[in-house]
Amino acid sequence: MRTSRLKSSADTETTSQACDLPRRKWIQGASAMLGAGILGNAPHAWAAGSDKPEKEEVRVGFIPLTDCASIIMASVLGFDKKYGIKIIPSKESSWASVRDKLVNGELDAAHVLYGLIYGVQQGIGGQKKDMNVLMTLNHNGQAITLSKALADKGAIDGSTLARLMQTNKREYTFAQTFPTGTHAMWLYFWLAQHGIHPLREAKVITVPPPQMVANMRVGNMDGFCVGEPWNHRAIVEGIGVTAATTQEIWKDHPEKVLGTTAEFSARYPNTARAMIAAVLEASRWIDASLSNKRKMTEVIADKAYVNTSVDVINQRILGRYQNGLGKTWDDPDHMKFFNDGAVNFPYLSDAMWFMTQHKRWGLLKTDPDYLAVAKSVNRIDLYKDGADMAKVSIPKDVMRSTKLSDGSVWDGKNPAAYAAAFKLKA
Repeated sequence: MRTSRLKSSADTETTSQACDLPRRKWIQGASAMLGAGILGNAPHAWAAGSDKPEKEEVRVGFIPLTDCASIIMASVLGFDKKYGIKIIPSKESSWASVRDKLVNGELDAAHVLYGLIYGVQQGIGGQKKDMNVLMTLNHNGQAITLSKALADKGAIDGSTLARLMQTNKREYTFAQTFPTGTHAMWLYFWLAQHGIHPLREAKVITVPPPQMVANMRVGNMDGFCVGEPWNHRAIVEGIGVTAATTQEIWKDHPEKVLGTTAEFSARYPNTARAMIAAVLEASRWIDASLSNKRKMTEVIADKAYVNTSVDVINQRILGRYQNGLGKTWDDPDHMKFFNDGAVNFPYLSDAMWFMTQHKRWGLLKTDPDYLAVAKSVNRIDLYKDGADMAKVSIPKDVMRSTKLSDGSVWDGKNPAAYAAAFKLKA
């Protein structure tokens, strides 16, 4: 798979001091409230005995995306301290960097693509290593963006894109963020739903999320799939249009997870539980009110985190969508971080779906033991302990059922048959 020379947007994203000042003041105010016992003032959830976290400081990687918010807010609001740990957020440049630093131990855990964890687990997304999913961080909130140049030729959604590609023959380039990751799977699924074979009729490249907009601006791709705020940023800059949201593909789909190595979980189980509890508290806080979401946006828009304007993040986190062509709508299925714990439970069926897509597109040559792999990676036992500490309810079933946009129903009951049933596959 060829990769174009990519231009980084890291140096082009600027925020004025006037915009930075209120963010810094809000963070300082939150810290002051913590010190005064106004926020996070509950007693430690662990005792000084055997359940005390083995590590007091945990380095947690993240990519500049809106859905890193629960990790950041757990640290900023002091929910981590409540459970006896200190989360040190570590801003990373790409998902490949997150993968490598997780595997070699530079990071203790990370805000990471669901499919990346399973790629590493099965040796198809880098060096094979046993991995763990501690919890799901968010549902929904990604999108597929097509270039304004394509939109000007009539390609504004899946069906019109397919029509243009049939009538105007040339090489079409689409970007995703990691070969086994969620964005690659959403992109492939969506293209295939509209009769476009993503591996035979298109060129697919890998681009880190913060670099998507800069690369579309200079014409390196015709479309991309990425998390927010970069889809909305493409609209603001007038270079892209939203062709589909990922919640249209799968309502309340799993997206990022709190991932780590199996080695870390085995060595530091109390620390893992504390991380889960702290991030659950932050997730609940974010979704509790519109005011909290706005405060969260002020924090993560900072240069230290996502590095963009507050408004670019705010629109879609509040469910206010536009496609860049005049259409606007309020989306009730926008990005969610908690939803009474339904977001965060590491459903085994969610994990298995990504493996079915890895098999569908030839990343896995044979069917794995889907259920056994999911049980080994998704640490439901640790999640339940962390949820109990944070007083978060647990779903009754480790599986869930959903109907996807192509009409297929996924419930995890027969994954091999599901993977084999697709008309378009590798």
